Amino acid sequence: MALSVLHVASEVYPYSRSGGLADVLGALPAEQARLGAEVAVISPWYAPLGGERSPREVTRVAVPGLTETARVGVLREGGVTYVFVGLEAFARERLYGYPDDVRRFCDFARAVPLAAAALGLRPSVIHAHDWSSGLVPAILRYTDVPPSQRSAKLVYTIHNLQYQGRWNAAEVLAWTGLPGWLLNPEGIEFYGDVNLMKAGIVCSDFVTTVSPHYAWEITTPEYGEGLDGILRVAQARGRLGGILNGLDQERWDPRSDPYVPHYADLEGKGAARALLRREFGFDDRPIVGMVTRLADQKGIDLVLDALPTLLRHVNVVILGGGDTFYEGTLTALSEGSRVLGFRSGLNEELAHRIYAGSDAFLMPSRFEPCGLSQMIAMRYGTLPIVRDTGGLHDTVSPDIGFLFLEQRADALLEAARRAKAAAEHPGEWQRRVQAAMALDWSWRGPASEYLELYGRL
Repeated sequence: MALSVLHVASEVYPYSRSGGLADVLGALPAEQARLGAEVAVISPWYAPLGGERSPREVTRVAVPGLTETARVGVLREGGVTYVFVGLEAFARERLYGYPDDVRRFCDFARAVPLAAAALGLRPSVIHAHDWSSGLVPAILRYTDVPPSQRSAKLVYTIHNLQYQGRWNAAEVLAWTGLPGWLLNPEGIEFYGDVNLMKAGIVCSDFVTTVSPHYAWEITTPEYGEGLDGILRVAQARGRLGGILNGLDQERWDPRSDPYVPHYADLEGKGAARALLRREFGFDDRPIVGMVTRLADQKGIDLVLDALPTLLRHVNVVILGGGDTFYEGTLTALSEGSRVLGFRSGLNEELAHRIYAGSDAFLMPSRFEPCGLSQMIAMRYGTLPIVRDTGGLHDTVSPDIGFLFLEQRADALLEAARRAKAAAEHPGEWQRRVQAAMALDWSWRGPASEYLELYGRL
């Protein structure tokens, strides 16, 4: 009998997306289905989800503690059943960023086993993702759920430990029906609050992160975000490991990319570079690109400190949104500039052009659980300049890219100087480019690792 897997996540591409979590849930379940598993994904039914991809409502479920019934809609694509749980709190413009986010995802967590049971799903593994689904393992383990959901093994994946979902303990217990004895340092309590991320960690059979190096980093005080102690316990008990994310290589394929035509070889890269130069009015110096969230995590402050020096040697183009200070600063610096280009927000087409047309890609993250941008860049022959942390450590070889360790602008600039030195030797640069483009980032390997993990459990 095929292994039955139910993923639970707050976003899934292409139905909802704010970042890399959606990309993972858009690719991993489909690959697991191709490998023979029976796979379903449960996610909130957000207001923007509609049109051709509007779910078909098939039932409603009563959620304890709520006056409304939850709509349950279904779509099936690529061998995966996508289940959407509709509550009034999710009928808003954005996915997150509201004062009641924790309450919204507590209600979602309570609805998950009810929706799965109503659809006749009997998962052998329930795999929850990130803080927004962190209460799901606790709900399954310590509340009254339908019998069809009780025997599943529980896997929990940390995509970014920085965002944990903390809230007043008494309110969370009232919303969820969880027993009060869970409120202790070995349970779901965290400095007087309930911590949804911690609940996922302590209530699951196994905890994964999205790269092996990040799995080690989060057991240290520097990267553990206050949860390093409980993670060291999980590690000691053999309940913690890292599985590197893959990449959707069909979506990010230079040979068939609709936004970067004629990119089949290195000659095509020259055409993509020329296109980017014309778009931003750059001169003929090399182009360094960034596609990023504008947040402290991404090392944007290091970039700003290094920019005056970088711009004496290269053109820089940055696409991203987030922190208003960083957006305002980059907007002001780029106005009228012919060496610095900046566009705020998300722009799928421009992102493809930056990955394809840049010579090097800058990613000086203070921490990076996995990162997809460096994989995408290498797929397009754009060599990464990255800080040696998390998934960047696991994916960027010094034989291909340029790494630095210290969280300082001068360390970033030293790595950039090494890149410049390599570029002055065309044979060496092309060897690095060709090696980068030959790397396999497909989801088949990671999907197989997860299936092996489920089997061991």
